[in-house]
Amino acid sequence: MLQLRHYSFDLPFEYPFTIAKGTKTHQPSLVVSLGLRHWCGYGEAPAINYYGVTVASMIEELSAKRLPIERYALTDPQRFWHFLHHLFPGNNFLIAALDIAGWDLFAQMRNMPLRNVLGISATETPITDYTLGIDTAEKMIAKLQRHPWPLYKIKMSKLADLDLLVALRSHTDKPFRIDANESFSFEDAKYMLPELKKLGVVLIEQPLEKTEWDAMSALKTLSDISLYADESCVEEIDVVKCAASFDGINIKLTKCGGITPALRMIKEARQLGLKVMMGNMNESSIGTAAIAQLSPLLDDLDADGPLLLKEDIADGLSYKDARIATIAKPGLGIRFLGKPFESTYF
Repeated sequence: MLQLRHYSFDLPFEYPFTIAKGTKTHQPSLVVSLGLRHWCGYGEAPAINYYGVTVASMIEELSAKRLPIERYALTDPQRFWHFLHHLFPGNNFLIAALDIAGWDLFAQMRNMPLRNVLGISATETPITDYTLGIDTAEKMIAKLQRHPWPLYKIKMSKLADLDLLVALRSHTDKPFRIDANESFSFEDAKYMLPELKKLGVVLIEQPLEKTEWDAMSALKTLSDISLYADESCVEEIDVVKCAASFDGINIKLTKCGGITPALRMIKEARQLGLKVMMGNMNESSIGTAAIAQLSPLLDDLDADGPLLLKEDIADGLSYKDARIATIAKPGLGIRFLGKPFESTYF
């Protein structure tokens, strides 16, 4: 019989983190564990307010359906995901945490790193970017200088933020990615394309609102810069819709429901000729380790969540030359530490 536990955290950022959708100083996060005999697998789901998800709501639903989970015989993580998908309809964040924990436990039971269980060869992985949230030019420059990195992701929310890029460019020659989080109008995005190109921008994430498919298709025909879907690509059903409007997709394990559907999304994206990125939603090393295990399958990587936090709740994840790796141990390759501010558990 499985032993299910959960832990809630309010993880502080190193700097206030501002994107087009708002500012936060802490990242609320739910960690779940699935234990069986001497093994224990972990998964994580950060709470994101603009998706209407809170740690409290996830805990409430998890507590109500604890017994069916503990009675589940974990012999196949993919079947476990389907069980969770029916048990928690529409709650992809909670499903993702449990799915990741299930894969971690399953791989530990087989005494293999997760990527070996998944048949992923340990080839070279893409480098991850380091994200600079929106701030004053002076503060963003200070963050850049404090965190030298070979690739930066810059959050933007409006046309005037071009000035921030100009200021940052005067302090580094490293390539930039831009993440607008749906905040540009078509006309502003069209105007900015040549300016962004001159400023060394190599990728733009979700420039327009997620429902503006025709406008995105038009923008794609005008752009020499790769355009990636984020908010427009949440679940598996969204992948095919992105093919005509984007060059690639950014898969978030939390949003799509975990490792199991993410693998299917990667396969479909490849069939459609889309590039694939996987991104953080400010997870600690637990959620980021799941991304690390899948990273050889990706073209691009945005896995800097632990770097943005003041404190972590697991160890085993490393960043060397901007490439993420976990220690060569069974499962995710991390060790859960916990902290004094963890607030609840079964």
